[in-house]
Amino acid sequence: MAKKGNRIQVILECTEHKTSNMPGMSRYITTKNRKNTTERLELKKYNPILKKYTVHKEIK
Repeated sequence: MAKKGNRIQVILECTEHKTSNMPGMSRYITTKNRKNTTERLELKKYNPILKKYTVHKEIK
């Protein structure tokens, strides 16, 4: 039986959107394994407001 509590939900927020001073925000929710990935996630995701792929970093 698998252990519970290793996978947690994290929120990814666009880094370029903050500096562009455009209204709204681009956020994604995903899960990560706390044991294998101790540092913050940083993924390239699509930002529909800027209409391009940008770097999204984990917040909180």
